[in-house]
Amino acid sequence: MKLTEIITLLDAEVLAGSDHLDIEITACGAADLMEDLSRKRTKGSLLITGLTSNLVIQTSIENQIGTVLMVRGKKPHPNMLKLAEASQLPVVLTQHAMFTASGMLYMAGLRGLDGSW
Repeated sequence: MKLTEIITLLDAEVLAGSDHLDIEITACGAADLMEDLSRKRTKGSLLITGLTSNLVIQTSIENQIGTVLMVRGKKPHPNMLKLAEASQLPVVLTQHAMFTASGMLYMAGLRGLDGSW
């Protein structure tokens, strides 16, 4: 599923990486515990999270996450967005809760990784 489709589906706002929205998202998972990401094959996936710290971006870069989706309208610190921009990592924001966003993506055909996060 194209990231642009996800943005439209979730009525999301692009916070970083606006030059990289035409990427293909192959899977998704939800996590607020960043340790969970290192246990799965995450390359090119969408991370759904409610965390707003730099650790989210650093962990996403290390695990080759394709995009970070922030939920519940939680706006990250500007330094987090600067780090994402420098790494060409798209970050988008939706007002939906994590559960709702996950369900909407599942119903649209996007599936999780090998198991769930």
